[in-house]
Amino acid sequence: VQLQAYGGGLVQPGGSLRLSCAASGGTFSSYFMAWGRQAPGKEREFVAAISRSGISAYYADSVKARFTISRDNAKNTVSLQMNSLKPEDTAVYYCAAKWGPSGGSWTRREDYEFWGQGTQVTVSS
Repeated sequence: VQLQAYGGGLVQPGGSLRLSCAASGGTFSSYFMAWGRQAPGKEREFVAAISRSGISAYYADSVKARFTISRDNAKNTVSLQMNSLKPEDTAVYYCAAKWGPSGGSWTRREDYEFWGQGTQVTVSS
């Protein structure tokens, strides 16, 4: 599966931004989907994940209640709505996919075998 994230940009603290990711080359509904991010000088970290049906979602503590992950299996897209953005949210954001039938955990960065190119999010005044 190929993944391409888009929608990043510059936003002021307290603002909102919506990222999207388009998937191709696979049966989208068979994959768990997630977002990760990597700030300069830091390791890539898990942000949020969503189940294949979209019913269940899981968030890192640092973004809980501010970010919302969603998916549209008819359009092969996954989105991340980011509200109340903080300077520490500045990072390159990546979408990721995990083959569902393989089973196992889907709520950690290391669970995801496919990663797309990222999109830069900068939160600054």
